[in-house]
Amino acid sequence: MSSPLLPDLVDSLLAVPGPLPIVSAGDPVLRRPTEPLGDRLDRRRLDRLIEAMRETMRAAPGVGLAAPQVGLPLRLAVIEDAAEVSEEIRQVRGRVPQPFRVLVDPSYEPVGAGRAAFFEGCLSVPGWGAVVARHQSVRLRALDERGRAVDALFTGWPARIVQHETDHLDGVLYLDRAELRSLSSREALSSTWAQPTPLAAAEALGFDLDDGAHA
Repeated sequence: MSSPLLPDLVDSLLAVPGPLPIVSAGDPVLRRPTEPLGDRLDRRRLDRLIEAMRETMRAAPGVGLAAPQVGLPLRLAVIEDAAEVSEEIRQVRGRVPQPFRVLVDPSYEPVGAGRAAFFEGCLSVPGWGAVVARHQSVRLRALDERGRAVDALFTGWPARIVQHETDHLDGVLYLDRAELRSLSSREALSSTWAQPTPLAAAEALGFDLDDGAHA
């Protein structure tokens, strides 16, 4: 999409009150590398878009939302996690609360060799989840909504969120990195695979958590 059309596209999205429509897998916008934000949007439009993305993420509900998920090929994402989970899950998955953050033109790199495999889902692939092995810790570099540099270390579940949302901006869905034998419906995830780790699922469904296939 050429940049002159982008303000009009944003305006059309924001013209309808309430959460933005979330694009589902199969839409080409989810498979195209995004464009740097740069000066493509004036501050007023950007602020309104960020607020709409926050509202959409919370309403879904989710812990992150990337611009392609609302049909915009921009290198922009928002994340937030109240981490309202049991203490066991908090400890095992390293899931701790994350404040609302805006990530402009983000990139990440692994810190250390540690990896962790857990079930993961996506607002653009509703009703399903699969096990994804990701870097345990990553260094995020980005800008915030005011153009200030962000250089931060994320570990555990927050690192997973950063990787998932940044991947969206490269046209990558979590299923591209998943162990597909683990693919489970929301009902199966709730009734059968709700344990803090996917070890039982790996044994029952016949996949290896440590085969390195998800790098």
